[in-house]
Amino acid sequence: MEKLKESHGVAVRWRSFELRPQGSPPISPEYKARILAARPRFEAMAREQYGVEINAGPFGVDSRPALIGAKYAEEMGVGEAYHNAVFRAYWQEGQAIEDVGVLAGIAERVGLTREPFLAALAGEGVWETAVTADIQQAFHYGLSGVPALVFANKYLVSGAQPYEVLVQVTDQVAAEQEAA
Repeated sequence: MEKLKESHGVAVRWRSFELRPQGSPPISPEYKARILAARPRFEAMAREQYGVEINAGPFGVDSRPALIGAKYAEEMGVGEAYHNAVFRAYWQEGQAIEDVGVLAGIAERVGLTREPFLAALAGEGVWETAVTADIQQAFHYGLSGVPALVFANKYLVSGAQPYEVLVQVTDQVAAEQEAA
């Protein structure tokens, strides 16, 4: 996304999607084994196509605390930095992003004050409501996994796609907007 933002001036609006919602059925050993077996292929693709080294965090985490923290960070003006730091913590540093201590450390690194951040995670306020609204919108779109990118509220690109696919969709949207 960073490359696309730089090359095409794309604006990104992050939406919440829970990786493992509370109340989900237990993960079967077969499913976990299948996901873990696919990781080397995923890691190779990330390295080859995006130059990113993957060292993923624990499998099956509850991402809701990180999502609530993201809504709070966005409101405080550091949403992009928070998103990047959470992604880095989970995908490259192998950290458990459901741990509020990990999230509070991330929040402090991006310039947020620890106590108000922790209060936002603990409360059932506006940030929790915003996360729920995003999840309902994802359900409305029929999304069942990430990454999922929606361009101009019209085109869905699902799954990890090569940069060239994202450029094609971006160019299509730009052409349609010019013609309108």
